[in-house]
Amino acid sequence: MNRIDYTTQTTIVTGASSGLGAEFARQLASRGSDLVLVARRADRLEALAQELTLAHQVKVTVIARDLGRPDAGRTLRAELEGRGIRATSLVNNAGFGTHDEFDAEDPERLQSMIALNVSSLVDLSHAYFEPLKAGKGVLINIASLLGLQPTPYLSVYGATKAFVLSFTESLWEEAHGSELSVLAVCPGAMQTEFFDAAGSQSADYGTTRATPQHVVRVALETLDRRSAPPSVVTNGRPLAIATKFLPRRMVVRTMGRMARPAAHV
Repeated sequence: MNRIDYTTQTTIVTGASSGLGAEFARQLASRGSDLVLVARRADRLEALAQELTLAHQVKVTVIARDLGRPDAGRTLRAELEGRGIRATSLVNNAGFGTHDEFDAEDPERLQSMIALNVSSLVDLSHAYFEPLKAGKGVLINIASLLGLQPTPYLSVYGATKAFVLSFTESLWEEAHGSELSVLAVCPGAMQTEFFDAAGSQSADYGTTRATPQHVVRVALETLDRRSAPPSVVTNGRPLAIATKFLPRRMVVRTMGRMARPAAHV
């Protein structure tokens, strides 16, 4: 039984054009939530909106936008409210990573990653935190299994996800006493376009890739608990557990060996 009544919700899902974002949209629509789908690729958003409207009779609004620019959250909220749309839940899923030695990375791409993975997520969360607390919805921020320990060769990506995890768990406590449910979702490797965007298929640290359906199902089932935790690891738990008990030096060295790009082996 769902603890949250999604039929009363209008949920913003960022990065909704594919992968995990599209799957969050599908499963939230199946639970009755109206949706605001945000990503850069308008054609994919429109196709998904049509699919969900026909399948679940929910209202779906499409916003084609690059969220990596400043003031992403405030401008999005102003636009939606100008159109009479009051969002009551938010899934911050938009983000990307790169896989290479740090000194070989493109500095402009690193800045774009930080802007999208961190700055945009913070701005969206801040823009909606007060109205979300006044409702009975959810704030889900997508962190990563790689945010639980240092991640050589994905150093900036892992650091952005460590930020998301710490930030979201802090908001979980700040939302205590309100009707808002806050959750940081920490997926391991997934069967998505992430590895194409990262420019490497070996950026999964050799772990099994879960389906987006599994990751979203675990996330929403976690929120269904009577007392939901501030974060959840959806897959790859053995790695998460192992790194808690090994010496830090060994964790960093092991992660580095596992993730070293083939060109540098």
